[in-house]
Amino acid sequence: MRLEPYQIRILGGGQFACPEGERVLIAMEQFGASDIGVGCRGGGCGFCLVRVVEGEYRTGKMSTAKVSVADQELGFALACQIYPKSDLIIQTSFNKHNKYIQSIINCNATNS
Repeated sequence: MRLEPYQIRILGGGQFACPEGERVLIAMEQFGASDIGVGCRGGGCGFCLVRVVEGEYRTGKMSTAKVSVADQELGFALACQIYPKSDLIIQTSFNKHNKYIQSIINCNATNS
């Protein structure tokens, strides 16, 4: 078991610690930060959608209506279901258009 908590850094925002086995959203709330939107906390509403830019993590059960398999491959996940396995850098500012453009860029890079 890891003794030191993982460091979670929000691009353009703050930073907080997340103990091993804790979900990122819950750790953020316990720290008193508000960089990530808070909804149902159960993986169903999609309000806490983020993109993990750097780091390793696993996810709990998420609604595929909110985060498709293709989105997950691009690093998108619900913060309420992210369990870090390393320090993470997370992006919170984006929109569905940006996700669509990123998927086209990745597709073109793969087909090149």
